[in-house]
Amino acid sequence: MLRIAIAGAAGRMGRTLARIIHETNGVALVGGLEVAGSSHVGEDMGRLSGLGDVGAPITDDPLELLREVEAVLDFTTPAASVALAELAAQTRIVHVIGTTGFTAGDDARIRAAARHARIVQSGNMSVGINLLAALVRQAAGALGEEFDIEIVEMHHRHKVDAPSGTALLLGEAAAKGRGIDLASRSIRARDGHTGPRPSGDIGFATLRGGSVVGDHAVIFAGPEERIELRHIAQSRDIFARGAVRAAQWAADRKPGLYGMADVLGLAAN
Repeated sequence: MLRIAIAGAAGRMGRTLARIIHETNGVALVGGLEVAGSSHVGEDMGRLSGLGDVGAPITDDPLELLREVEAVLDFTTPAASVALAELAAQTRIVHVIGTTGFTAGDDARIRAAARHARIVQSGNMSVGINLLAALVRQAAGALGEEFDIEIVEMHHRHKVDAPSGTALLLGEAAAKGRGIDLASRSIRARDGHTGPRPSGDIGFATLRGGSVVGDHAVIFAGPEERIELRHIAQSRDIFARGAVRAAQWAADRKPGLYGMADVLGLAAN
């Protein structure tokens, strides 16, 4: 039985994770983590998630909680995730990171923590999205630069980072397929008189509104034909199931930094 904690316990994803853990064989919810001063500290995660008392209290002491578990699931903020990665290294546990919006410095600290922790990090934990990324990489490698690549994403109005972590994941897949560097060959915004589209660059378009869980499309626009690969998320449950699956997969792995492609056996050789 894999003992799991949830960071950001009182949030929408935290409550979804609690329910999915409760429904999954082979895992047990031990407790949740919230910021100091939260009104939910001391509350049972099961009661908060509509499950009744399950013996999983919420604490504001991360080190105390991480010492009691084998894995922590984390969809919080970049600063909180980096701090948790360092504590996961200290306690030698699995850290599943679904947080997005990291800086290069944050990524470096997570890589350092992965020397001692088993960290699975992904801009999207969905099985479907990660299969889509594998298909995007394959398509980008097969199609020449006469096919322009555009990534369109839409999320709910409360999302604070753009492009989404999933859009960037798909962009990285396309860049790897093309053998180019995404950071130097991407277009993040267009406004005014932009001139013609540069050949070979990867474009991003960001939409925000309503309660959209997550829509992503990768468009390969060529001469006289267009290929579109699309994923529509209809529930946060898909991210939670992927995160639990990642924790189970990483439980008996060596310390290191992994992605969902590793979990699903989709990583390129």
